[in-house]
Amino acid sequence: MIKRTLYFGNEAYLSTKDEQLVVNFPDKEKPPARVPIEDIGVVILDHYRLIYSQSMVTKLLHNNVALVTCNERHLPQGLMLNLEGNHVQTERFTAQIDASLPLKKNLWQQTVRAKILNQAWLLEKQGIEVENMKYWAGKVGSGDPENYEGRAAAYYWKHLFKENINNFTRGRFDAEPNNLLNYGYAILRAVIARNLVASGMLPTLGIHHRNKYNAYCLADDIMEPYRPFVDQLVLQILEQKLDIYDLNKELKQQLLKIPVVDVVINEKSSPLMVASQQTTASLYQCFAGGVRKIKYPSFE
Repeated sequence: MIKRTLYFGNEAYLSTKDEQLVVNFPDKEKPPARVPIEDIGVVILDHYRLIYSQSMVTKLLHNNVALVTCNERHLPQGLMLNLEGNHVQTERFTAQIDASLPLKKNLWQQTVRAKILNQAWLLEKQGIEVENMKYWAGKVGSGDPENYEGRAAAYYWKHLFKENINNFTRGRFDAEPNNLLNYGYAILRAVIARNLVASGMLPTLGIHHRNKYNAYCLADDIMEPYRPFVDQLVLQILEQKLDIYDLNKELKQQLLKIPVVDVVINEKSSPLMVASQQTTASLYQCFAGGVRKIKYPSFE
């Protein structure tokens, strides 16, 4: 089932009743809105006068909803997840923690290959030469010791937005459309982290990322092949010739479509939210020794 992503950017009071999220508005003439909690996957809280009850937080987390809070610039800042996302969690934590270094290097090799191939697909659709990208994807070794991911990224960002942006540089604090990318990646990260928890894994312990200040290293690893789907959405926004300097409601609405973007796994199309559940489930099977390949998405 496709889980809904809810965004709250105006003043409201959020509570629960009868297993539903209840939204009350300052305007007493406006009737409360209700959403079944079981239908929700991600909630984004983005207003300084939002008020919500502890029971709402508890019930949302109990249902493995990812809660995202935003800062004064309306950018995602915090992420809250359920600590008990799977009924055999200890067993799954143990399998993840005991994973050998060769296994983690092999999983990172698969991850980098899938990411580069998806980047190549997106460039090729714009008529850009990608034989070098496909070659690099095929040359990625265990753990990517030659850093083909970095080579591919340099080529990718040099060409991805060249029809819309002059001399684009990818950086968290660099010029637009980095604001769109940052927002989209934050939503993607929440989706992946949520599904990692649901699959019984710690999103902190990565297979490649290992920054001691990062609580979501594994989420950052597993989201890599999914990033080009966010990039494609940003490309579509740029083609609309909208004002992208202000991350307004219209832009956010388009980026909030990320969980329902269609991706392909094993020649079957499904929404990104559903596909990423397959990805995280297959990752655990790799840790447990049941399979050797992660189910990553492609465009077709």
